Amino acid sequence: MKPDDFEELLANCADEPIRFPGAIQPHGVLLTLSEPGLEIIQVSANVGSLFGQAPEALLGQPLHSLIGAEHAQAVQVMAQTDTFFDMPPLHVTLNGAAFEGLLHRHQSVLVLEFEPRIKDFRPRALNGRTSNLGKMLQRLQAAKTLQALYEISVNEIQAMTGYDRVLIYRFEEEGHGQVIAEASAPSMELFNGLFFPASDIPEQARELYRTNWLRIIPNAAYEPVPLLPKLRPDTGEPLDLSFATLRSVSPIHCQYMKNMGVLSSMSISLMKGDKLWGLISCGNREPLLVPNELRTACQTIGQVLSLQISAMETLELSRQREEKVQALALLDQALKASQDSVFDGLAQQSQLLMELTEAGGVAIIEGKQLHCYGHCPEPAQIRALHKWLQERDEPVFASHNLASVYPPAAEFQQLASGVLALQLPKPVDNGVLWFRPEVKENIHWSGDPQKPLGLENSHAGLHLRPRTSFEVWKVVMAGISTKWSHGDLFAANDLRRSALENDLARQVKREQQAVRARDDLVAVVSHDLRNPMTVISMLCGMMRKAFSSEGPHTSRRISSAIDTMQQAAGRMNVLLEDLLDTSKIEAGRYVVKPVPLDVSHMFDEAYSLLAPLALEKGIDLSFNAEPGLLINADPERLFQVLSNLIGNAIKFTPRLGNIGVSAMSNGEEIVFSVRDSGEGIAPEQLPHVFERYWTQTENNPTGSGLGLYITQGIVQAHGGEISAKSEVGRGSEFRFTVPRVIEGSPI
Repeated sequence: MKPDDFEELLANCADEPIRFPGAIQPHGVLLTLSEPGLEIIQVSANVGSLFGQAPEALLGQPLHSLIGAEHAQAVQVMAQTDTFFDMPPLHVTLNGAAFEGLLHRHQSVLVLEFEPRIKDFRPRALNGRTSNLGKMLQRLQAAKTLQALYEISVNEIQAMTGYDRVLIYRFEEEGHGQVIAEASAPSMELFNGLFFPASDIPEQARELYRTNWLRIIPNAAYEPVPLLPKLRPDTGEPLDLSFATLRSVSPIHCQYMKNMGVLSSMSISLMKGDKLWGLISCGNREPLLVPNELRTACQTIGQVLSLQISAMETLELSRQREEKVQALALLDQALKASQDSVFDGLAQQSQLLMELTEAGGVAIIEGKQLHCYGHCPEPAQIRALHKWLQERDEPVFASHNLASVYPPAAEFQQLASGVLALQLPKPVDNGVLWFRPEVKENIHWSGDPQKPLGLENSHAGLHLRPRTSFEVWKVVMAGISTKWSHGDLFAANDLRRSALENDLARQVKREQQAVRARDDLVAVVSHDLRNPMTVISMLCGMMRKAFSSEGPHTSRRISSAIDTMQQAAGRMNVLLEDLLDTSKIEAGRYVVKPVPLDVSHMFDEAYSLLAPLALEKGIDLSFNAEPGLLINADPERLFQVLSNLIGNAIKFTPRLGNIGVSAMSNGEEIVFSVRDSGEGIAPEQLPHVFERYWTQTENNPTGSGLGLYITQGIVQAHGGEISAKSEVGRGSEFRFTVPRVIEGSPI
């Protein structure tokens, strides 16, 4: 047979419609009912043999025609309240036999099942043990360890039900499972400690276990009973029997049970949150139907055990974390004490770093430097592994079988079959890799794990059959290290967090130092250049007296050059002041000293200084303020704002234009407005006018681009806001607010 054919058979097995078998086990009867009328729309074909009713005659009939009005009314009440499990059990006698009714709703249809009612179920007491639910729950809650919890559970369930074998089966991360507790009759083959291949419980079966707490097969040698009609009349689809107690199971599973030497089974799910953690699996050599009441008690055990497992595992995880806290604190101190880079301190704590995860070796990668301690692969091998980890882009990576995911690791598996690694975000090339050596161990499987399934020919052709051998199969595992624990993963993640925080703190500190250095440089340059600029201005003034602009040609040229020098020196002084102001604003150290100011007086001063500039271009400059307005402002700085805004307006307003400056009260603020009839600002440029170095390029050859940025900083330092509106060809308006002095408030 070709491998592809075998894979196709495996895929067909995985796709087997176990939720929609179209049949039930023969020990009971199943009906589906319409709502609200409770008409029978589907029925199992064995209703004739068990209830003495022809199935075709029941279809479309009301339920009471089968079980009587009183019992039908009880079903109606259960359906209306939706509390199926809280209602009294439905006990009926049909065709001279006692049955118990079980009701559930799934996918908008009521499913009513009847199974034989066993009044005097007496499981044989194994080893003289008997049990009851109350005492059993007390024993479960008193367990101090997980293993004790498992042992109590299997023994109590065996005592309650009489199954020949009860075991707890835990799923491993790799998919296979291990028996971790067992209670068996003396004649039964023991499975405790054995591993079972993942294929023994396919993925779709696991999903069904996850959604349904309990499954039972009283007799694996049964013949399935079909449903009539085969498809739901209301939907035309097969009936989903996921939550039906009587659901017929896969023929492969029934054969699997027979191969194990059992004819009856019951499985109870063990959950951790919403994930399937394991199973309580019960088996019996002879057919056995455990009553619903006892099954419910066993389900309760499974639910309590699930909660206890989750609680105890959570406590264990907390304990593992606590064991790492002290070492992590010392390593964090080492990171903080690093002088040059984030991992310097770790190299001084190599032994502690290895003890943190119980590793045999550790490698610290920092750019081109590689530090190795303990037993590690060769540097080139570590570099190649680190590069592969970077490509995976996982903050923390862990594997106890590295060669299975990274084949080159087979070359150094004796030293590093297991690796735990952390890395910092790109582009930083930093990482820590812990290594654990190979630990060869014998794994005992139930049967050959390489041959979990077989093939057989029948009249229907070639198909899969479950394995027939459950003999202990010893496999020596190579390339495996001890597993990294939750505590190890926690430690790696916490150390990475600490490294990131310390690296970020270093970057912030370096940037703060750079900002301080820049501010200091600007202050020094501004101070040291201001004196030479003053001297140049004074000398230019003295030289102008010696050279007249109305004298000979040479004298006029020298006079013109002196004027240019004075203008350049003036602009340099302004630029130095702007740079100093900008530095203070960016550092958050811009300080204003507000005092009460009369707006009208301030406008008078502004007019006297700025009106001559407007008159040179024939611009109409007007000031308008509400009478009696008082503001809290720094006189020098606020005048700087006004002169900057009005000066810009004069610069960009054409001849014979107009500029209006106003101030009006707006509650606790005074709103200032500077409006011009100039050329305006393009819409795409308007959002950027208060950014550093933005400047209107046309008609502004000497603009530094800092004026409006500083203006915004001054306004914000006063606790106000500034905004701009503009329309190309129709002018601009700048508005800013300043806190007013409220009448009667202390000044």
